[in-house]
Amino acid sequence: MSIKSSATVKKQSVKQNGGNAGKGKRTKPRAIALEAVVYPESDGLPMAENTKQYQWITRITDGLDAQFDSDPRTFVAGDLFWYPLQTEPGVCTAPDTMVVFGRPKGHRSSYRQWEEGGIAPQVVFEIWSPSNTKEEKEEKLRFYERFSVEEYYTFDPDREVMEGWLRRGRKLEPIVDMREWKSSRLKVKFRCINGAWNLYRPNGEPFVNYKAVMAQRDAAWAKLRELGIDPEKL
Repeated sequence: MSIKSSATVKKQSVKQNGGNAGKGKRTKPRAIALEAVVYPESDGLPMAENTKQYQWITRITDGLDAQFDSDPRTFVAGDLFWYPLQTEPGVCTAPDTMVVFGRPKGHRSSYRQWEEGGIAPQVVFEIWSPSNTKEEKEEKLRFYERFSVEEYYTFDPDREVMEGWLRRGRKLEPIVDMREWKSSRLKVKFRCINGAWNLYRPNGEPFVNYKAVMAQRDAAWAKLRELGIDPEKL
């Protein structure tokens, strides 16, 4: 996907106006600077460049959101700007999916780390599109390595290539073999069956899109009606 970054946004310079020495009272330049900083909520780029990429972003984001639905202290988001440093809006990115353990659920216009107890997203996903360059991919890896991501996963749906990195000290080291890999943080498994990758819940169920969920529900309701049971009255 395209790198979601507000690096092109120029920060306003805030002058410290203390006046002449001995005259009047100095202002508080730090407070003024904090109030003046703007943290954009969008860069104007689409979340996905094609339908396949979009389906994978929503499958993983919704699947993980459902996985941690009962945990009030796990925040899951998709395509949300993450600002790790206060007063530096040019340092940011928007992971296709990010999972933050230790932070409450709830709507946010962006994830500002200093307002979140200093907790960085521990797990992030990126779904690549054909337009992504090698430089963009390397830039993403460097960002996540610098800002303490513990597990980083990428998937190319056109080539069916799943890759992962795991934090070891200050570095994100590549995972040699993703087949049957189990995330220690997410408790999900990565499997490639007949050349097709997917994520699997601890109970063995695969991640699916909403359309598949509705198809499963409709099939179950049809069986109930065959037994003379109205599922809408259950």
